[in-house]
Amino acid sequence: MKQPDSPVDPTRRALLKAGIGAGALLASPLAAFAAAPPGFEQWRDTFRARALGKGISDATWTRVMGRIEPDMSVFRQMAKQPEFHEQIWQYVNRRASDWRIINGREALKKHEALFARIEQDFGVERGTLLALWGVESAYGDPLVQQNHMRPIFPALAALAWNEPRRRAYWETELINALKIVDRGWGTPEEMRGSWAGAMGHTQWMPEVWLNVGMDYDKDGKVSPFGKPDDALGSSARYLLNRGKYRRGEHWGYEVKATGAASGGSRTYAAWAGAGVARADGKPFPQPSASAQLWVPVAGGPAFLLGPNFYAVRSYNPSMNYALAICHLGDRILGAPPFINPFPGSERALTLAEIQELQTRLTKAGFDTGGTDGRVGNDTMKAVKDYQTRMGLLPADGYDGLKVLARLRQGN
Repeated sequence: MKQPDSPVDPTRRALLKAGIGAGALLASPLAAFAAAPPGFEQWRDTFRARALGKGISDATWTRVMGRIEPDMSVFRQMAKQPEFHEQIWQYVNRRASDWRIINGREALKKHEALFARIEQDFGVERGTLLALWGVESAYGDPLVQQNHMRPIFPALAALAWNEPRRRAYWETELINALKIVDRGWGTPEEMRGSWAGAMGHTQWMPEVWLNVGMDYDKDGKVSPFGKPDDALGSSARYLLNRGKYRRGEHWGYEVKATGAASGGSRTYAAWAGAGVARADGKPFPQPSASAQLWVPVAGGPAFLLGPNFYAVRSYNPSMNYALAICHLGDRILGAPPFINPFPGSERALTLAEIQELQTRLTKAGFDTGGTDGRVGNDTMKAVKDYQTRMGLLPADGYDGLKVLARLRQGN
């Protein structure tokens, strides 16, 4: 059965060390695994000694690996990652989507006390964490878990056994996942995630959960599943410790910077003296704080970026990712879209327009995998196939106003 669409977003390469985007990580799993291929059982028997040598108990090994069969579909997933080349405005529009803004506000209402506690403990703005959560796992939506995740142990076993380029990495991650079971942090049944083993609200690999995760809800385990407390508390601590997040500072601001040179880091007061002003006309609230000027595209919006922007970038080493997270966080908390548009850009579609686009594509024979207003690989592929058939250039898979207008015209 075709499952609803899934979110498409990159995740932190430096954290996962696998060079894999989260959109790829949430690809729809194949339902059945093939019987164990020749050579797998011999590898498993050899690997058992290594796992026990790393402290895995015999009971955990037998429970998890005793009769496991490798999920060989992971190799097809690795070989067939969908490629979509996005301009920065398309990238930001997709991630700061109407669906994420609306549901981010609902998530904040539901977990107001948790975000207040995290702000008190770590100083990380609630908007930033909400955006990370929304981009990485659609706010922990159980439909994502149910429809777009797979058991991680058969996947990691396949990679550890037969992925020649990075076999040592996958073997280590398999042992890390076994340690999580051994510690009682998760059961094999609930440890569902990406084909690469990333799990939970923040899509962290087993190694990251072991080394960075914290028991923020004080229930005796560090869990990426269920309540979001551990995942969000751990992410906040990560931004603080690794990203050097600064309490009380905003990530930055869209500015008017006509004729201003980038010139490294200066205080907001110095930038103002050089003629740089906030695009919304408001004063900089912390004139003595420092920031750097960034103009992603000539003629588009300009930004003064403070240290907390780069703290977000430590989560994923992409300027586009950090901008999308910071902008989505602002939008959830009530801020408007960018005032100065990117050259050639379109406004982002509303939730209702995305649902209309998905409905029209599906009726035209291009299956989007659902019509819930969330755009993932299925919708992007459907758009790209439609663009190709209709001769719409570029056939980039972007679900925008031009595609919706053409769909409304009919075939």
